Amino acid sequence: MNNRPLMVVGGLVVVLALLGTAFISAFRHPLPPPTAASGTMLVVGAENEYASVLAQIGGPYVHAVGIMSNPNVDPHTFEASTVDASEVAKASLVVQNGLGYDGFMQDLEASSPNPRRIVLTAADIVGAPAGTPNPHLWYRPGTMQAVAGQIARALGRLDPARRGYFLGRLLAFDRSLGPWQQAIRQLRATSRGTKVATVEPVADDLLQAAGLDIATPWTFQAAVMNGQDPSPQDVATVESLIAGRKVAALVYNYQAVEPVTAALLALAKRHGVPVVGVYETMPAGYDYQRWMLAETNALRLAIREHKSEVLVP
Repeated sequence: MNNRPLMVVGGLVVVLALLGTAFISAFRHPLPPPTAASGTMLVVGAENEYASVLAQIGGPYVHAVGIMSNPNVDPHTFEASTVDASEVAKASLVVQNGLGYDGFMQDLEASSPNPRRIVLTAADIVGAPAGTPNPHLWYRPGTMQAVAGQIARALGRLDPARRGYFLGRLLAFDRSLGPWQQAIRQLRATSRGTKVATVEPVADDLLQAAGLDIATPWTFQAAVMNGQDPSPQDVATVESLIAGRKVAALVYNYQAVEPVTAALLALAKRHGVPVVGVYETMPAGYDYQRWMLAETNALRLAIREHKSEVLVP
């Protein structure tokens, strides 16, 4: 799924010059609803971070909708609405995460069969097999670059006349990931091996890419992620890490709060351990790449300057 069509497109340099690094965000500048007259395609991301990339690659030729789009709602309890079902039914292109994370999408797609609708699954694109323990693929550097390539290819199939335009958007999107990639390299260079605690594996792929040492037992993270009670031994281990200030930061999922995680958050605040807030749904006011850059910078601030950072109040 990492295959990208290699194309020579006349005027591509002109297109890129006009685009620069500016993108149209479906969340800050909503596009009009799709109509046959305008030729705008309705495209759907199961999570709004995927919708962000859809909007950036499609530009004014798509209307991008994110099904899960509220960072204050626990994604584990999310239930699709009739409006969601209607949007999926009308969509020309759907992008979903897979690995069981957004299984509701299969139900929505099955309820409105459409042989011409293209469905892309991030897990398939990056080659994550069934049973991959951490489904939060958007925190894995490289995932969205691969997904964006497949989006550009799919949009080109749906709208061949604008294939070159979508390729130009893809190239600009790839370049726009540079600041995030550089921030990861810098964090790795300055903080490799630094111990951090985390309540869930939401951002584990990012932490590992930055060379940080995740001190929280995997069994604790998996239990919280799956809505189970972690063992008393694991709870005691994490409490010891925080109370003893054996970790440089607590990476905390503010979107799925349980009593055991809330107690750890309070413990971190009492003992002066910086907290880095992470989310499963992209906060408002961001596009995907600026969100990931903000999370990486928050880790740097926690580790190097002992400052907490919460993106969503």
